[in-house]
Amino acid sequence: MTDHADEPAPAPDPHEDDTDADIGAGPHADVEADTDAGRHEYDPDAEHAFPDDRLNEVLDRIESDPEITAYLEAQNVNPVDRKGYNDHGAKHVEIVRDRALRLYDLLKAGGVEFNGALQQGLDEADEAVIVALAATLHDIGHVVHRHDHPYYSIPLAADLLDDFLTSFYGVSEQVKITAEVLHAILCHHTEEQPLTREAGVVRIADGLDMERGRSRVPYEEGGRGINTVSSQAIERVSLRTGDETPAQVVIRMNNAAGVYQVDSLLKAKIDGSMLEDQIRTVAINTHRDGDGNGSIVDRIEL
Repeated sequence: MTDHADEPAPAPDPHEDDTDADIGAGPHADVEADTDAGRHEYDPDAEHAFPDDRLNEVLDRIESDPEITAYLEAQNVNPVDRKGYNDHGAKHVEIVRDRALRLYDLLKAGGVEFNGALQQGLDEADEAVIVALAATLHDIGHVVHRHDHPYYSIPLAADLLDDFLTSFYGVSEQVKITAEVLHAILCHHTEEQPLTREAGVVRIADGLDMERGRSRVPYEEGGRGINTVSSQAIERVSLRTGDETPAQVVIRMNNAAGVYQVDSLLKAKIDGSMLEDQIRTVAINTHRDGDGNGSIVDRIEL
């Protein structure tokens, strides 16, 4: 799941293990293809490094909840139709949630300890629930306005969670889960400082939805702002186990404009996330000039 676009051309199949297959040896040898690099979608039937039964029940309910579905559709009108920005609707949320859970799984497998649920006296199984709910609801404030949307998301998400969580938790647990989800929603905004690693995961995952499909609509309608142009340069984002860190992000771009997505937007999400030392980010420019002069940017690392 690497592209928002259904047309005009399909995105590369994320289940095909071709990520970085054309990188070859030499300076990019440390990020050559591994057998799991292309997997982004959360698979409830797969083995995970965390207890997933509770998460899977919550995800099933999210998919069938009519109010959540309606919000995910309505929240895209202000940013895309009225402001000409990149996608912030159901596809964006799906990608962010999948990548948040993928990143969380990698970090758990690498021995990273999470503090949000723990400090609230909740179960380990609630960590992934907090991540999934925050990723799902982080942008619903867009129904009010694009500007300051994280702050509008807080009361709207709180109202949704008040009904949603009653099927899974008692009153005390509902309050604690809601508190942690709202914290993560607020802190996906780079102006706010995450105090939990659950919030840090959601914050980073939001920045990982950067491929060209996200900016297809504004680009086709003539948008040439830096967010749109830089997103068009990003071909693929992969999450994998790192050699020196629990998680590694590999970004393939075909133009130096993609540096803005990596060095400005994603870096701002990672900084202050409480996970800076647990993630290594490598961005590779796959484009080579025909005259043999190479590219302006060959590779950057965070």
